[in-house]
Amino acid sequence: MRRAAPLPLVLVALALGPAARPAAAQDTTRIDRGVRIGIIYRPGVRPGLVVLPVAAAVPDSVRAIIARDLDYSDRFELITLPGGDSIRLAAPAAPTASAAPASGATAASAGGRTGTKPTSGAAAALGLNYPLYQALGADFAVALAPTKADSTIVTVHDVAAGGVRREFRVHLPPATAPSFRMAVHRVADRILDAALGAAGTAASRVLFVMDGKVYAIDQDGAELLLVSASEHTALSPAWAPDGRHFAYMEFWQGRGRLFIEDLTTAKRSAVAVVGQALDFTPAFSPDAKTLAFSRANEEGTDIYTVNVKDGCCLQRLTVGRFADNLSPVYSPDGQRIAFVSTRAGAPQIYIMAADGTDQQLFAPFDYGVTGASYAPDWSPDGQSVAFHRDVGGTYQVFVLDVRTRAVRQLTSVGRNEDPTWAPDSRHMAFVSDRSGVRQLWIVDVETGRIRALETQGGARLPAWSPRLAETTTSTP
Repeated sequence: MRRAAPLPLVLVALALGPAARPAAAQDTTRIDRGVRIGIIYRPGVRPGLVVLPVAAAVPDSVRAIIARDLDYSDRFELITLPGGDSIRLAAPAAPTASAAPASGATAASAGGRTGTKPTSGAAAALGLNYPLYQALGADFAVALAPTKADSTIVTVHDVAAGGVRREFRVHLPPATAPSFRMAVHRVADRILDAALGAAGTAASRVLFVMDGKVYAIDQDGAELLLVSASEHTALSPAWAPDGRHFAYMEFWQGRGRLFIEDLTTAKRSAVAVVGQALDFTPAFSPDAKTLAFSRANEEGTDIYTVNVKDGCCLQRLTVGRFADNLSPVYSPDGQRIAFVSTRAGAPQIYIMAADGTDQQLFAPFDYGVTGASYAPDWSPDGQSVAFHRDVGGTYQVFVLDVRTRAVRQLTSVGRNEDPTWAPDSRHMAFVSDRSGVRQLWIVDVETGRIRALETQGGARLPAWSPRLAETTTSTP
């Protein structure tokens, strides 16, 4: 057998362009910014939500960010209030404190919870006109009210039940502070949890590569930040589980070196590995102690791990023997690693135990029908692995069901590559040229709604962060 040349495969993998991928349904319609693909919404499918006008002391930008975050959660139909003086927002009397949903209200319209005891406070002060908002189609209403203590009371009204679902107090930094937008994103996530009991992704960011540098951008497409300032070309960013650090590769005199950087301090350190090889595609284990990566040298391309906590213990997991192995990614429980291998010919998605044993084909493929597969990414809930695959000479995004090993194609418009899961395992970012340039796109795989994340063009290799804790909000 003729030995597969490792370097060409490595360079092909690193040169993969951005892609876009739309929905869980068939991606066959014309793509515009913000359209939904393959899904037609019917009234009442999702609960309606209105974000009420803010008091003078609360910046209107707070309301705008929260409303956009809740819209991008794809769990509500946002309702715009009619303009003018013809609408009466307040009720003539205090709201009814009913603990149970109104007659005929479904679990969805009540936010998936019943019997929630309403609270007082901002609700009584506002005197919300529940019948009016019911008539407007709202299941939930969100009110933001300033206090004398330089904080804001957030009230989530259960319109169907005629009471308050939850009320909490937050302190927001000044709008000029670096932590302002992420603090507001966390408020949006708390509102989503209060209404539907679901974890949001507003307080998260996406890393990507553009012009050889690593950038970070909020999940709503704002706050673009340069996070790698070296003069060397950077590739393959990967988040650490703490959402504060990330690893990436830089080209140094013909070799690839791995670095780990702290986003809050911009300090970085080289990963302790030995040799003069090309190291790339790093991936953290869930406990952040181990970094798996690909290494290409004169012997081929294989997967290694290193203990980054103690700076030791380099371990080789695969032995090529006429095949190349690259692009490792851990399962959420840390027990398995998905990776790309050419052992069957064209690159395909394989799986092995975290110690390198029990290596086997993971994503089924048809010889002559589907081509090479690359860039696996394991969903945070552990149920799916996304990747891109050559279909008819162009790349499309696929999702593998981990339990059944069934594979379904998500995209068909344009060239779509490098999928990365959001923390909710429902949304996905990827690179696509469907608009004419290579951009980052986000798709809700349940409904098919798709939107552009950044519009500059030239983006590639995205990596979606975990939910970001308050200690990680400082600007790098």
